[in-house]
Amino acid sequence: MPELPDVVVYVEALERRIVGQPLLRVRLANPFLLRTALPPIAAVEGKRVRGVQRLGKRVVLELEDELFLVLHLMIAGRLRWLERGEKAPTRITLALFDFPAGTLAFTEAGTKRRASLHLVQGKAALGAFDMGGLDVLDIDARTFRDRLLKENHTLKRALTDPRLFSGIGNAYSDEILHRARLSPIAMTQKLDAAQIDRVYEAVRTVLAEWTARHGGAWALPRALSRVRGAGAAHRLRRKRDQLLRALPDRRGDPRRSGVVAPAQVELAAVDRRVGVRIGMI
Repeated sequence: MPELPDVVVYVEALERRIVGQPLLRVRLANPFLLRTALPPIAAVEGKRVRGVQRLGKRVVLELEDELFLVLHLMIAGRLRWLERGEKAPTRITLALFDFPAGTLAFTEAGTKRRASLHLVQGKAALGAFDMGGLDVLDIDARTFRDRLLKENHTLKRALTDPRLFSGIGNAYSDEILHRARLSPIAMTQKLDAAQIDRVYEAVRTVLAEWTARHGGAWALPRALSRVRGAGAAHRLRRKRDQLLRALPDRRGDPRRSGVVAPAQVELAAVDRRVGVRIGMI
């Protein structure tokens, strides 16, 4: 599932393509993607995009008349930018958003349709999607500590709880905890001050590093070059299809931390116990 760094890259790439442009048409290839009936989806056609933002793990397109398209990619949903005249993938495309410069394709791999699209009007309606989690890149250490200790949960559960912190899921929480040298099952209210400080620094460092590695806050051509630098078999590239087609460069493969290896060993052990083959990403 795309998390904070991935969604930030989507937002920045979309800002450069569609802000100020009219949304000419929305084509729903799968009617079950749209989870709202009012306003009707046709209400956005012809409206200019005023901004693009991240709301937790969602991408929000703000249009004129306080209309908001809320895209939730879930596990297998991706966004892809198509140049004019370029055909969208047939079997996995859920919706197409046509702009003068091109088309934004909303795709989802697999057979289970979990991705969603909501159209709401007014900031109050948009606020219903805000789970209340704090953006860890915008808060100081004391605020982080207070929020972390608000309830007594395992450390991993606390980091991935959208009511506590915004945009952190399983993938990055694992790396954060590896960086902080702490167990995912450590109870939050049993952490000492030094451990909490390590988590705070690890959260900010890991999320900032991966946002930059994917291209956050850079000019888009450079950003996409970095994003596409990974080889075709790289785990992150397989999971996170980006907005542009592959761009060749000679950059080396970015590496995730060694926390992945123990996870694979544990999964293999589970596999042997239950007698079911578990597919590894």
